[in-house]
This record gives sequence, structure tokens and C-alpha cells, in this order.
Amino acid sequence: MLKSRSRLSVLQVGKFYPPYAGGIETHLEDLCTQLHSFADVRIIVANTDRRTVTERVAGMTVHRVGTITNLARAPISLGMVAAIRRSPAHIVHIHWPNPAAVLAYLASGHTGRLVITYHSDIVRQKFAASLFHPILKLVMARCAAVISTSRNYLDTSPVLRQFRERCHVIPYGITAGKLAAPDHEMVESLRREHGPRIVLAVGRLVYYKGFEYLIRAMRSVNARALIVGDGPLRENLKKLAASCGVADRVVFVGEKQGKDLVSYFHAADVFTLPSIARSEAFGIVQLEAMACGKPVVNTQLDSGVPSVSLDGITGLTVPPADSESLASALNRLLDNDDLRRRYGEEGRRRVEREFTLETMMQKTSRVYRQVMESSPLAGEEKLALRPQYYAGLSNILD
Repeated sequence: MLKSRSRLSVLQVGKFYPPYAGGIETHLEDLCTQLHSFADVRIIVANTDRRTVTERVAGMTVHRVGTITNLARAPISLGMVAAIRRSPAHIVHIHWPNPAAVLAYLASGHTGRLVITYHSDIVRQKFAASLFHPILKLVMARCAAVISTSRNYLDTSPVLRQFRERCHVIPYGITAGKLAAPDHEMVESLRREHGPRIVLAVGRLVYYKGFEYLIRAMRSVNARALIVGDGPLRENLKKLAASCGVADRVVFVGEKQGKDLVSYFHAADVFTLPSIARSEAFGIVQLEAMACGKPVVNTQLDSGVPSVSLDGITGLTVPPADSESLASALNRLLDNDDLRRRYGEEGRRRVEREFTLETMMQKTSRVYRQVMESSPLAGEEKLALRPQYYAGLSNILD
């Protein structure tokens, strides 16, 4: 029988955790940091090498399980089964896509309530996805709740549509205040070096980001594009820039984090997310650009991307994989100071209204409460421990 505790206990299971850079990893860190204010939080993720490391990060236990190999770009960490099994958590919260974590959860026999945040379908590895689909359906059927990060993704995902009745839409949230204070000297330095017209893109240099279309678009754009990030396509993209004759106007600046990245946002005139596949399920970097008062040029994907920055309100939306349309949208914004300012101001307001960490956490807390109230734990009377579980939880919901 589960022992009573003074606080809700939640196990977060992800692929990786910061300092590993990635949108889902950033979200997981933000979620756990907020959750830690009213719950006992433990985080289980894969390590980037074979070592298993347990550490305390911001008052939370992060268990990085050694990775023995990678299969279809997913880390395989055999120790994850035992790590999940040992956890006394009331709720296990898995972040999908992460087939290895799903298998580890099923093998662990954990009896806590299951919540899944469904960040994205598996898009490119279609054969692997088809093989895993029966297992995914099994674990989705066991979920007490499923979180989708946008209504658009819920409506367009063939997996989520099958479990719509247990889905909750909770968009990502950010702390806009952290983005409001750049290093002004660095901003001015970047403007002097790369200005006066700067287009910014941020992301891993991988296929679905569509950076090749930005590079081709720059043939028709009188500006300099700064691409922040790194990845396996770096050399190919640099060769493309040279072959397009824009190597002097497309700058690969590498990874940037913290205040350095904030300064790049503030130095830019326009931000673009030229993604070409629904692997780009949301695009958190759009929120960061909007919080910095920058207009966004994104693409009309069948995902959450165009529902974050809205066409004609906070920026412009163009067809994916269309360099001419992308160039036209960038030029329109670069040539119109008033339009850039209006879209940028509305983007900042939109983040403050709809995409804050506080809003995200309040909605997540409500899901946790519903899960605990509707599903009894193994061996316990339904709701018997409710006052203890919700110590501190009621404050965030009030």
C-alpha cells in the first residue's frame, strides 16, 4: 500500500534534460521548475553517454540513465525500467515521442497514474512508427490524461484523434520577463557587425527546420541572415549558401544560450521559422521572438506552428518549402517599419496573454487534480489521500 505523503509526487520521464539543448528539453525544465513549488519532482532521462548519473538540479533529483546505443535516433537506456519501477510517484508523466521510455514504463509495472504530453507524431521514421504503433495505442489507452500542445495538432494527429476524449490542450509557456533584459552592449555590437537589416533563425540544423529554403530566399533579400544553432546539416548548408552566392549574407553563429541568445533576438529585425514538416509541432522559439517584440515569418504547416504566431496579426505565414514566398514576406517586413513594430507589439501582448509559464502550470495542475480525483491508486480508497496530495496544489489553482 502506498504511504501517505504531504505532497503530490510526480515522476517526469523525458528523452534528455538540460544542459542538453532542445525545445522539449527546455519545456521539461520549465515545467519541472514550476511543478517543484507544490510537488515532489523526480526526473528520469537518458544520458548522452554510457554513464548513469544522479544529481540534484534546482532542488530536484535528475536521474540520467546511461545510453547503450541509439535506435532510429532514440536513446536506448536499459536502466530506465528499474528507475521507473523504484519511483514511488503518484503520477508518471511521459514526454512523447520517446519509444524507449514508453517501453520502459510498460516493463516497469508502475501503478501510478499515467499522463503523456504528446509533443509530436513520429514523422520521418514511418516504418519504425508503424511497427511501434500497437504499443503506442496500448500505452495511450492506459493514460489517465493526454496533453496536446495545440488544438491544431490535436485535430491533425491520427493518434491523438483516437483518444480525443482524454486529451487536454495546454500550449507551451515561457517566462517573458527573462527575455526583456538583453545585454545592450552586445545588441549594439551585433547591429554594427551584421546590420542594418537582420533576419534571425534559431534551431538545430536538421531537415525539418527548412533552413535550405531560407538560404535560397536570401538571394532575393537585402539583409543578413543569422542562423543560431548547430547540427548534422551544418556543412551542407554552408555549401548551399556558397553555391547560392549568399555566403557573405548567411552567417552560422553556432549554439547560443541565455543572455547571449536573448541579445540575438533583440538585435534582429525579423524572426523566421521556415520549417517544412510537422515534426515542428509548435516552435517555442516563436514565443521567444514574440516576447522580444519581433515579428515572425512562419510556415503553414498542419501542426501548431501557425497557431502560435498568427498571419496578419503577429507576423506573416507562408507556404512551407517555398523560398520565393519566404523572401517576399521577409522583404515586406524589412521594408515597413510600422508593420514590423505593430506585429512585434501584438506578438509581445499575445505571449503575455496566452503563453506564460503560469498559465501552462495552472492548466497542468488542473489536469493532475482531475487525474487524482478520478482514478484511485492501487490499494487505496478513491480520494482517501486527496488533502495530502493537494497540499500546495490548491494555491496554484486559486
